[in-house]
Amino acid sequence: MGRKSNMEKMPIVNPNAAGIDVGSKSHFAAVGQSDDQIREFGCYTEEMRELCQWFVDNGVTTVAMECTGTYYKGLFVMLQEYGIEVLLVNGRQTKNMKGKTDVKDARWIQKLHALGLLTGSFQPPEFTEAVRKYSRHRQGMVQDAATYIRKIQQAMRLMNLRLDVAISDVTGKSGRAIIEAILAGERDAQKLAGLCDRRIKKSKEEIARALTGHWRDEYLFELKQSWEIYQFYYTKIRECDTELEHLLEQGVEHNEQQDGEQRPAYDEKNRPVKKLNKNDPKFDIQQLAFQLSGGVDLSTIPGVGRNTILSIIAEVGLDMSSFKSAKAFASWLRLAPNNRISGGRTLSSHVPKGATPLANALRKAANVIGDLKTGGLMHFFKRIAYKKGRPAAITATAHKLAVIIWNMLTKKENYNYYNDEQYESKIRELQIQNLNKKIRALGIQAHEINFTTN
Repeated sequence: MGRKSNMEKMPIVNPNAAGIDVGSKSHFAAVGQSDDQIREFGCYTEEMRELCQWFVDNGVTTVAMECTGTYYKGLFVMLQEYGIEVLLVNGRQTKNMKGKTDVKDARWIQKLHALGLLTGSFQPPEFTEAVRKYSRHRQGMVQDAATYIRKIQQAMRLMNLRLDVAISDVTGKSGRAIIEAILAGERDAQKLAGLCDRRIKKSKEEIARALTGHWRDEYLFELKQSWEIYQFYYTKIRECDTELEHLLEQGVEHNEQQDGEQRPAYDEKNRPVKKLNKNDPKFDIQQLAFQLSGGVDLSTIPGVGRNTILSIIAEVGLDMSSFKSAKAFASWLRLAPNNRISGGRTLSSHVPKGATPLANALRKAANVIGDLKTGGLMHFFKRIAYKKGRPAAITATAHKLAVIIWNMLTKKENYNYYNDEQYESKIRELQIQNLNKKIRALGIQAHEINFTTN
């Protein structure tokens, strides 16, 4: 009773608002205030067009809908084609309702939107969305290929062929040569060991012992098919890379036509030297990102490789205008603490659960930073890891990377973080400030401090 009366007294912010409860087979839409202004529409194209026209006939100018899997996407685009503003809202904003039904959901969403209580989720522009589709499809194929790497290792392990012990990557140059020789019929352990690259640290004798096992037809068959499927996946990944490269080149050309000026050239001499991982895109994504961003080289950030750059372009794009500050960007990524404050006291400050694909990419980059030998970010990681453990250090460093990326792309500036000496000097200054605060808080006088040297 209290809730209803209070909501009725609140001023209407969006008088021409509608709400949609999106479903897999039908959509419930609500306009106005009366119960007869809620209708159900099917999920087929002609039925969704009927829904859009119903909104137009009722003078609707703005619509709110929940983000429900991928069912909303077709309707979302169609509503925009009809000139209607669409807010895609998180389900957490609309969940506090008793007696949940599809009809009530639609009316509840419409009421909240009419009162201006809903905020839309970030929606990437068309170019970024296209890159995202390719990127996520590519990542899915990489994960599926990894499944067959495990099956390859398992089939060999069941024959007691411990190639995974002798070689760190069974799908690398040496591993590929050995597996293909086994599938071609070679069984001599010494000859198989001789196929290893000279850079392999294990001796030929140890590798030969690892490749001495008992051969079983059923496991060889599994090995053969798993190897063929693995190779098929990587053929398709390379095809996806070709499409991605073409799309990004089109983006550069489009920006040049829009601005009427040539994109800045990439300085090959100052390109940071970074190891190319097996799953990285094989085209020059650093240069394309440099041109798309208007001269910002994200690859200069420690730990940020080709896959991380691709994730940035695919998930948010290189235009950070949708995020008003670095804090807002880190919060959207769920890398910032969710401070719960009551009565002037902080009740909790945990990082929210769940993560976006970009947040996961930044965490992987942070993990790489933790294994570096030099650099201010490495020192930051080690300091947090010493206090709170490596998982907390990964999240904190990922948060710092998000802030750095936002500042670089927004201010069009290059990466300029502390080196080893600057970081140690900065930490020393902070420690001195903290000591001075404690001295003032305790009211300690200068004559009470006794400096002793051993």
